[in-house]
Amino acid sequence: MRSDFEFLVVSRKLCEAPYNKTVDWAKWYIFWADERVVAKTHADSNYKLVKDGLLSKVPIVHSHVHSINDSVTAEKAAEDYEFVIRQLVRTRVINVSEINDCPRFDLVLLEMGPDGDVGSLFPNHPVLKEKEQWVTFITDSPKPPPERITFTLPVINSASNVVVVATGRSKADIVHLVFDEFYSELPARMVQPINGKLAWFMDQGAASKIGHKS
Repeated sequence: MRSDFEFLVVSRKLCEAPYNKTVDWAKWYIFWADERVVAKTHADSNYKLVKDGLLSKVPIVHSHVHSINDSVTAEKAAEDYEFVIRQLVRTRVINVSEINDCPRFDLVLLEMGPDGDVGSLFPNHPVLKEKEQWVTFITDSPKPPPERITFTLPVINSASNVVVVATGRSKADIVHLVFDEFYSELPARMVQPINGKLAWFMDQGAASKIGHKS
């Protein structure tokens, strides 16, 4: 799941002073917690969103940007992406969780969708129960395009920091379920870092029903 507006707000700040000059971009490694299996030039591509909004405007090392192989099936793209991550874990480019063998990313940035989905993890989908794979795939996304890859919950919850963003009054009801009803079936509710920090960023619209009785 993504929100062009939310990403553009964040990326615009990073491209401005003082961040564009003070951030040590050589230390950044970029991955996608979820991606649509479409061409990188396609309007639905998360890679295109990030490239246009951030990567083309800052001096990040090209080889540090790890996008999916968009010329294969969703299953193969997920398999290849996990292989790349495992290689970087072996060489200690990516840290390893002290609790399990999952990669420990410094930051995983997610946006909550209108159904309480995060990444490409949707309510009641079998991939929510995936425990062994780091990256999995779906071919039946309830929102187009149908084929996607996504980090699994164990990987998300092994990160040092997880940020979930929700904006707009249309998200108010689902935010209420997450925070007040503790609705455990929602993927957003399942985001609970094991040994890391979780932060939510919301605007007034999305947070407008927190604390209200059902």
